[in-house]
Amino acid sequence: MSRLRRVMLRMLCITAVLAGGLTSVSTSAQAAVPNRWGFAYVNTTSGVPDPNHQAGSWLPGPTVTVTPGGVGQTFVRFPSIGIPSGGIVHVTAVSQTAMWCQVQKWFQSGTDEIVAVQCYKYGGGPVFTPYTIVFSESTGPVPLPQAFAYVNWNGAAIASSFNSALAPNLVTPTGVGVWTVDLQGIGSTGQTGNIQVTAVDPSVPARCKIGAWSPYTGGQKIQVRCHNATNVPLNTGWNLTYHRERAITGAAIPPKNFAYTYDNVPANPGPYVPVPAAINYNSQGSFNDIQTAGVGFRLVTFHKVGVLQDDVQVTAFGPGPEYCNLLTLWNTSGNEAFVRDIVCYNAVTPLNQPSMSTYVSAF
Repeated sequence: MSRLRRVMLRMLCITAVLAGGLTSVSTSAQAAVPNRWGFAYVNTTSGVPDPNHQAGSWLPGPTVTVTPGGVGQTFVRFPSIGIPSGGIVHVTAVSQTAMWCQVQKWFQSGTDEIVAVQCYKYGGGPVFTPYTIVFSESTGPVPLPQAFAYVNWNGAAIASSFNSALAPNLVTPTGVGVWTVDLQGIGSTGQTGNIQVTAVDPSVPARCKIGAWSPYTGGQKIQVRCHNATNVPLNTGWNLTYHRERAITGAAIPPKNFAYTYDNVPANPGPYVPVPAAINYNSQGSFNDIQTAGVGFRLVTFHKVGVLQDDVQVTAFGPGPEYCNLLTLWNTSGNEAFVRDIVCYNAVTPLNQPSMSTYVSAF
């Protein structure tokens, strides 16, 4: 199918949703349609970022644009999807060296949504590096076993929250730079789904990750850990998204092409397929595999779902200060999506580290 035809089909679906309203949940295919969503690969400090890796729920015509701020700071404008408050944002640095990006804030400007992003090298020096970004807002229930939930913690309280079971999301601080998140009503008997975490801080370097994950029949308990510019635990804000058999955007119509995986045996040279199967979901009924590309470097292949335009997000897992980013821009060929590579660091040293990654196409 040509890219033009895919764009036209996606926009027809969006138009139909907008015309019919966003509150209908009469069938599972219509449940929890996100009110708004958008993603981009930001490879410039000014202008229009890569058109092959940006898409959103806006109608044809406008594009994502970027304007520069201070050193290492950029403002991403998502057209026509602005909301007064709420929603969730994730970013992942794309760099050949030890860097990360964090969200500073997001807000409505006219009809648009603007996200301020700041990137740093290890130690806290501000610097621009390309990054991936995804913004979404969802409402409405989702029938189990599918699930979708997010929490924005502003450093003191929950500022934005969604749960597809229409149950509470709870956050309990348990130490400096450590919180327990309880996503109630979307439980499971074992690990299933995918988690993404991003630091939110307007003024100081901060990076956040998944510290631990303990599913139970009544919900998902997830530990969030955050650190400062080096390896010191830090109280800061953060965003967390949990998605199960749903894309990171939360969408119910398109995409048909999305996948996620959890590299829970990072020393396995592979290629290996992570287990249990519930942490290695592929919307086309295929599989995802992982193999080494060197110490700390992991090649992830999402089979049968690689369709432009698309987005990848990555989050480190574990109790220490490690963090992960993307080494380069992924590529697609023959409906295969090749993430070459995910790289994880302790300080500036690559090391084998568990991580979660998620892929979504606009189609």
